Formats: sequence, C-alpha cells, structure tokens
Amino acid sequence: MARITLEDLNELDDESLDEDEEPMDGEEQNRLFSHWETVASTHQVTLPQEMAGPIVQMTQHNQAREPVPSVTLSQHEKCEEVAYEERMYPAGKWACITKGEPMYEQSISMGFMKLMRYICKENSIGRYLGMTVPVLNEIHLSKEGTELLPDVITAYYLPGEFQLNPPLPMDPEIHIRERPPLHVITRVFYGTTTEETILREINLLWELLGSVDTVLRDTYMVAAYENPGIPQRRNEIWFIRRAD
Repeated sequence: MARITLEDLNELDDESLDEDEEPMDGEEQNRLFSHWETVASTHQVTLPQEMAGPIVQMTQHNQAREPVPSVTLSQHEKCEEVAYEERMYPAGKWACITKGEPMYEQSISMGFMKLMRYICKENSIGRYLGMTVPVLNEIHLSKEGTELLPDVITAYYLPGEFQLNPPLPMDPEIHIRERPPLHVITRVFYGTTTEETILREINLLWELLGSVDTVLRDTYMVAAYENPGIPQRRNEIWFIRRAD
C-alpha cells in the first residue's frame, strides 16, 4: 500500500460533507470509494474494501482538525522571510505504528491506513476520535546520511479529550506512547514528500544552521499538514534538539 495518507483523504474538499448535511447514500459512497481506488492505483496500490467506511468518515469530518499544541520559541529570518523556527511541543500521548517498506511513501501509507481505522472506529470505545494535525513521520538516516532507513514511525496525536484516557487500539501493531516534550527546529517546505525531497530539505536546513552539536543527526521528523491535491502543499522538516 503506498501514499494513501491523511493528505490524500482531504483531496475531495468539494465533495466533503458538513456535519449538518445528509449522510452519503450508497451511490455516493461507491463513487467515493471508486475515486480512492483510482488514487491508490496511481500509487501502485490495491485499496481494500474494508477502507470504505473510514474513507467516508474522514471525508465527512475533514474540516474539523485539531492542531497539536505547541509554543513558538523563536523565528529566524533570511532575506526578510522566516527561514526556520524553534518550537516546543509538550509531552503527550500519540498512537504510533512502525512500518519498514522498500519506499518511504509505502511505509507512511501502510501506517496511516491502519491509524485511519483506529481513528474511525477500531478502538475500545468504537467511535470516531477526531483528526489532529500534523501527522508525524519519524525517519532515520544511514550513518553516511545519504539514505533513509526502512523503518518509519507514523504518529497521530490523540485529541485533547482523550489525552488522559486514550481509547485502546484494536490493531496490535498500533501502540499508545507517552512522548516526552519535544524541542524542534522546523522549516516549511512545499510539494511532495519522497525520500529525495526529504533528503534535500534536511541538507538545506543544515546549510542554514551550520555546525550545531545540540541537534540529532540520525533522527528527523516529517510533519504532514495538507492535501496532496494542492500542488504546493505544506509540509515541515523537523530537527530534534537533544534533551538537556
């Protein structure tokens, strides 16, 4: 399965439903699923029928997305534009899954497809939990720093109402983790997220920072915010400050 991500699910903005609108009928649901089969096929993926329900739910709720809480510590400009900024994310509970497919796009897609089902119904309370952004993809580089290692951790932040008592996942591959506070240096980039573009963005941010000993060099995060139907959609590369 490849690149059926959170961003893909919002591609049908014109077809999405407000909560006050009537539920989709069978014909509309079939049309929606057929659309995603086409999307999947362009990524060399077969979309399983079990994704029909979660796709409808995510499409209906695509306007209600809770931001992951954070505090901006500083912004750094270059040529009168923000080149990068530092943020602090508090400790919190995340639903995480690790996938190690041949391609980065495949790993994040397979991971998020499972998280989708957890978010929509396959949890201990059997209800839609709500979407948060960004979805994080934790990546690791080879010792040479020239390629991504296969394992990618895809993480979904539990909405505020579930932070104290997270619904348990039905899927044994999904784990609820209490992540410590995260201090990151973050730079926005636009477009697709592939191994090539990610490595390029990592190198660009290192050029801006210069020599910094307080940042991890083997672990990074890619934050996904927007719909891939937007040609210049927003993503971020995150460098992680070492804990004191």
